[in-house]
Amino acid sequence: MSTQLPTNDDLAWDLDFSETERAMDFVRQFETTLCVYSPSVEQIYSTYNMFFPDDWDRKLVILPDSGAFHDTFYHVEKPSVTATGLYIIPGQLVDREGLFLANVEEDRSLGNRQVPFEAGLRAIMNSREKGDPFLPVLAKGDLRELEQSWPVLHLHRVNPAAVEQMSQLDRTNLTNVITEKLESLFISQQGPVDTPAGTLADTEEVA
Repeated sequence: MSTQLPTNDDLAWDLDFSETERAMDFVRQFETTLCVYSPSVEQIYSTYNMFFPDDWDRKLVILPDSGAFHDTFYHVEKPSVTATGLYIIPGQLVDREGLFLANVEEDRSLGNRQVPFEAGLRAIMNSREKGDPFLPVLAKGDLRELEQSWPVLHLHRVNPAAVEQMSQLDRTNLTNVITEKLESLFISQQGPVDTPAGTLADTEEVA
């Protein structure tokens, strides 16, 4: 039986990579640690599974857990989710271990600023004003290919205070869910501390 792609096109991502297996391995580590945003239905999914159907070449399918109603956040208007210009990159791109946070140039070459993922993201989170936290989410198009056929993830961010149709309770829950998932990602990446090659805390897109 043929696997059907989701009717919501936001949940069918292209895997048009030179090294498809490498891209699959890279993105899998974020399945339980980063939420996914669908702009067409204005929803954020915190519980989902990633599938790579054999009968759909070079596709990644995001399948939200239909039984986890409370893990889906509704009415998240498009203006409340914005691009950050920040990327998660594999350390191999800069001859190091683990994940790094980096900027990317317009020609999709790696920028000159890279910092260890946890240190860089915590610095950005700590620099935010109260009421405007840095809460990263993923959206279709964020999984990209960089130089030397390496997969990278661009980050969007959601601002719960800008979601007009969301209750304060749901804003708090959304903030807590994304923060808790980030903490689990930090824990999974703990290892030797590397020397930063720059700072990303003042990246203009994040402000």
